[in-house]
Amino acid sequence: MTSKRYKKLPEKTSELSSETVEKLIPVIKKNCTTKFDESVDLSFQINNKQKKNEINIRTIVNLPGGTGKKVKVAVVCEESKEAEAKDAGADIIGGDDFIEKIKSGEINFEKLICTPAMMIKLSKLGKVLGPKGLMPNPKLGSVTDNLKTAISDAKSGQVEIRNDKDGNIGVSIGKKSFSDDKLIKNFNAIVETLEKEKSNNTVKGDLIKSTFITSTMGVSYKLKLGKSI
Repeated sequence: MTSKRYKKLPEKTSELSSETVEKLIPVIKKNCTTKFDESVDLSFQINNKQKKNEINIRTIVNLPGGTGKKVKVAVVCEESKEAEAKDAGADIIGGDDFIEKIKSGEINFEKLICTPAMMIKLSKLGKVLGPKGLMPNPKLGSVTDNLKTAISDAKSGQVEIRNDKDGNIGVSIGKKSFSDDKLIKNFNAIVETLEKEKSNNTVKGDLIKSTFITSTMGVSYKLKLGKSI
């Protein structure tokens, strides 16, 4: 059943012409009529089906304006690095015992960081962590000896950009309560990252087929990108 709140929102917005993020953010905020601080979300459809290969994007972006979310960070490391992890603000820290807890299904964190020395043991839990997108990856900066930087990035506004099998990417650029300028800066950071991904992959034509912007409980609008990606 459609709520009275939702019925008051604009209809058929996806059929409108695309607009720039600067014009649409105030509109999206106006549609945030719930009592909680809704997220402002992007949805990209990429041209992942290529003749010679399939494009798979998986990278991270440090949003300059943050995410507005509290991230619970866990660290698997050797005992000699536990103090460093604690000082850096890790919420859960452990070694072999912690790995056994994860193995048994005790997963109460949103981000997992691991030192290279412990990754050999943790890598055996691929079937547990992989489907949840929690397996640490050196390319994403989550397998490292520099725990201070990794934990700080994870907590301050780091998001992962990853397409599914159908070429869809969903990512949040912040909250309704953010200033327009902060949301725009986060948006630009994501677009710049996708531009780099296009140059790193052999893409025929544009990488992005379409882009939409919406809020958690709002309606979506076609988004015009500043340049061809």
